[in-house]
Amino acid sequence: MTWRVVWTRRAQRDLDHLDQTIADRIGRAITRLAETEQGDVKRLLGYENQWRLRVGDWRVRLTFDHATESIEVLRVLPRGSAYRD
Repeated sequence: MTWRVVWTRRAQRDLDHLDQTIADRIGRAITRLAETEQGDVKRLLGYENQWRLRVGDWRVRLTFDHATESIEVLRVLPRGSAYRD
């Protein structure tokens, strides 16, 4: 099953501010997750239906919508600030 990836405006802005090599690495990790459902993904405690994908020192916060088979990327943040709101 292949998931459709939807980027929020805020996540796209996070990605645009990154070094190109890091942004490419994150993009490949999300594509891999969408196509093969493989990656270092864990459910976030304290957040309803939010998950994180670990890509080195970066964290991608996301949600899965099973009805539309889509992954919504919420934020792309460094490890230290990924879980602060």
